[in-house]
Amino acid sequence: MLTVTKEDMLSVSEKGLEKDTAQASIDVQEVGFEAQGIHVPTTGFVAKLWRAVLFIDKFGVEVRGIERVRPEDRSPRSIVHLLDSATMWLSANSSIATFSLGTLGPSTFGLGLKESCLAILFFNLFSMLPVAYFAVWGPRLGLRQMTISRFSFGYYCAWFPVGLNVIACIGWATINSIVGGQALRAVSSTHQIPEAAAIVVIALLTATFALFGYRYVHLYERYSFIPVCIIFLISLGLSAKYMDSSAFAASGPVEAANILSFGAAIVGFGIGWASFAADYTVNLPEDVNGNAVFWLTYAGLILPCILIECLGAAEATVTLPDWQARYASGGIGGLLAATLSPAKGFGKFLQVLLALSVVGTNIPTMYSFALTFQVFGRCAQLVPRVFLVLVGTVVYVGLSIVGATHFEAWLDTLLVLLSYWLAIFSAILIEEHLFFRGGRWSNYNPDDYNKPQHLPLGAAAAFASACGIMGAVLGMATQWYVGVLGAKIGDPAFGGDIGFELSCAFSAIVYPIARYIERRFESPARMRIAAEGAAEYTCSEKH
Repeated sequence: MLTVTKEDMLSVSEKGLEKDTAQASIDVQEVGFEAQGIHVPTTGFVAKLWRAVLFIDKFGVEVRGIERVRPEDRSPRSIVHLLDSATMWLSANSSIATFSLGTLGPSTFGLGLKESCLAILFFNLFSMLPVAYFAVWGPRLGLRQMTISRFSFGYYCAWFPVGLNVIACIGWATINSIVGGQALRAVSSTHQIPEAAAIVVIALLTATFALFGYRYVHLYERYSFIPVCIIFLISLGLSAKYMDSSAFAASGPVEAANILSFGAAIVGFGIGWASFAADYTVNLPEDVNGNAVFWLTYAGLILPCILIECLGAAEATVTLPDWQARYASGGIGGLLAATLSPAKGFGKFLQVLLALSVVGTNIPTMYSFALTFQVFGRCAQLVPRVFLVLVGTVVYVGLSIVGATHFEAWLDTLLVLLSYWLAIFSAILIEEHLFFRGGRWSNYNPDDYNKPQHLPLGAAAAFASACGIMGAVLGMATQWYVGVLGAKIGDPAFGGDIGFELSCAFSAIVYPIARYIERRFESPARMRIAAEGAAEYTCSEKH
């Protein structure tokens, strides 16, 4: 006979109370998220994913996706948070991925050290301007970068740049992981870690911070550039006497073509951050000093890119036959292992740290990948950000393992393609802001980001993008295709890449005309402005 004691009844009552309390806690969380514009599904498979997210929320994992960060939900005013505008990009670009770009000048385009460094300097100074400018848009609108594109491309036509950015994020993470895996493998010549295992290690470290979200991304990037920069200085000191800094190479159409093609790769790397920029400033106060955000971001971008890319170009010219042999056989990892080899065992330890520097580059890439994917629409937005990070991680790990033997070809192709579409993207967003919204933030209604009927049709942006693509095709010079105009520069077999310049010019000329026509026919409701009395900030006002 079953007997029920008083203690059993109390135990059951307590368990029921605990269950009810836990359910009530989740319900309170859901109410809080709904108040912030974060919709939590209650039925279906996605609802189960959200239950898991609500559980891990207590551990500090960011739940928010592309929903607008309202002014009252942002971080308190702090000099540390403002300086994050610089340290974010200092760390993201202080890695062997940046170093590897510099090596393309001598190794792929046949340039000397001086020509490579001059190209690195001037193309970087130019290509980082849109990134720094877009960083100011984050605090002003409280929206992520690809979400902001809806105010130019419209709700549905924005899928074009969103799709390209998803591909770019996966491509960047793949290439960064390959170069990091090469560097880890080159640490030892006798007990080498399998490249697949090295790639998995990098992916796990990346996913940890990308999963936790905005606050932890900034926490990592706030300090990770420091040891990396010190190691690069040590590498410079150990290898400087072996570098070939001879006079300028011959001048002529072939050399000019090589400079343009190398410049396109540099621009692709620099402007590649333009589609991420506002993602990392949305938590700053709405009235933060815009000039400070712009110049801190710009400094954080150009300093590591110029200096580390120049170091990569310089170390690619080392004259020791043994070092060049290690470079030829082990790629970027072999070159770094050679330059640090005079430090013996300590040099191997430094190389491990350098190899892991790609984690700092991959973290924002994967964090922004998840945010970008959600811009595909309401259904995509329902998928929790953390699960999108996991899916993206699995995809790029697989691609990294498969493509490990094609690093330089993949890198050059990805960089130039990035320069084409991001030139179009940047031109359209900037012209929409300056010409059609008067450079005034009050001419946006940020809360309309998810309302197709209150966003532009997007026909003008689509047409301008098509014209920009036409310019890119005419001017491109890649390993697999040389455009009609690109072939007229230098050797017709290889050409000179002016696809970036033409894509930017074509889209920038067409968009104002097409947008003017579009505005004549679209409903005024598609250009709703912020509520009367909202603070206005223009380019000329104090930020």
